[in-house]
Amino acid sequence: MDRLSNTVRPYAWGSTTAIPALLGTAPTGEPQAEMWMGAHPGAPSRIFRRPTTETTATPDGDLTADDAAAAATELAGAELALTDVIAADPVGELGAATVTRFGPRLPFLLKILAAGAPLSLQVHPNLDQARRGYADEEARGVPIDAAHRTYKDANHKPELICALTPFDGLCGFRRPTEAADAMESLGVDSLKPYVDLLRAHPEEAALREVLTAVLGADPAEMAETVAEAAAAAERLGGAHAPYARIAHHFPGDRGVIAAMLLNYVQLQPGEALFLDAGVPHAYLDGLGVEIMANSDNVLRCGLTPKHVDVPELLRIVRFEATEPGVLRPEAAPSGEELYETPADEFALSRYTLAAGGDPAELTAAGPQILLCTAGALRVGDLELAPGESVFVPAGEAVEASGAGTLFRATVGA
Repeated sequence: MDRLSNTVRPYAWGSTTAIPALLGTAPTGEPQAEMWMGAHPGAPSRIFRRPTTETTATPDGDLTADDAAAAATELAGAELALTDVIAADPVGELGAATVTRFGPRLPFLLKILAAGAPLSLQVHPNLDQARRGYADEEARGVPIDAAHRTYKDANHKPELICALTPFDGLCGFRRPTEAADAMESLGVDSLKPYVDLLRAHPEEAALREVLTAVLGADPAEMAETVAEAAAAAERLGGAHAPYARIAHHFPGDRGVIAAMLLNYVQLQPGEALFLDAGVPHAYLDGLGVEIMANSDNVLRCGLTPKHVDVPELLRIVRFEATEPGVLRPEAAPSGEELYETPADEFALSRYTLAAGGDPAELTAAGPQILLCTAGALRVGDLELAPGESVFVPAGEAVEASGAGTLFRATVGA
């Protein structure tokens, strides 16, 4: 078991205060959006691993200067990227079953996500779509770091966000009639064609036609529509207030109108959302624990200056109205509270431990990342404060005790 040293990503939408407050550090004034825990090649966690055997001197008892330096480094241990640790012994770190299912890599990525402004309105492909899209762009020679590249890898990206603070976002299409009512109540003439389409066609056709029209609208005309809609939303408040807030961050962005097609959802601490392939969504504000399949595949449809691949986006989106489906954890007799999802790559659960209570037994057949989000905990022989985490190799026996909240990320059943 190893304590993790994790990278914080400074994306522009990140909160300047939420992650520092969790970690008990002073804000830097810069956005701190995500803290990554895992073995993603873009920012792998690092561990400090001590050697299991001691270096001995040469037979005559003498060491050269280089030998002495190497011996001192070995005895002191070394900081290693978790990607390298896993690559050196995939079966030992991940377990044979995980390697058989997903290959020699950690199949999930755990994050602390701190949204101070809306994230891009986006959707993720399913596994077959990701494989086909990645193969196509590779065959066409699109550079992996090109701004117009859509598929960064051949994997899908189901994800789960669990709120640590009040957290709001957009998740899935709402019924076309509800979207039509919301748009019409703003009293903006240029929204009337969208209102008419939403009311004139069956659900799938209505949602597809309106999103296609919004994404294909003249930019100057759309900017004017967004400005009028934002002013009306600001004036009316109530259920319209989120759209005014979104437009404040993205003035003139077509994603503001696209957002009106989606369900607005507010999570309380401990509640979660699961985002499957094809479901449009955007996080707006709050601090949460996020877990996902280890992928970078995102297709954006607004609230971003980045590339929007409209034809591919329209092929990936599932044009069906859905309820947001707020998840609450299911408690087991062991004290584990599990967030049930259909994902194969990951499972997320939570333990709320009390001082003097029985320790939580956390041994698992697969690899685990354990994250403290509140209180003071002891995991094995390591003390964890909020925001600190450990990596536990497959099958390693481990217990947790103390008073606080511990999230457990592992491979799905």
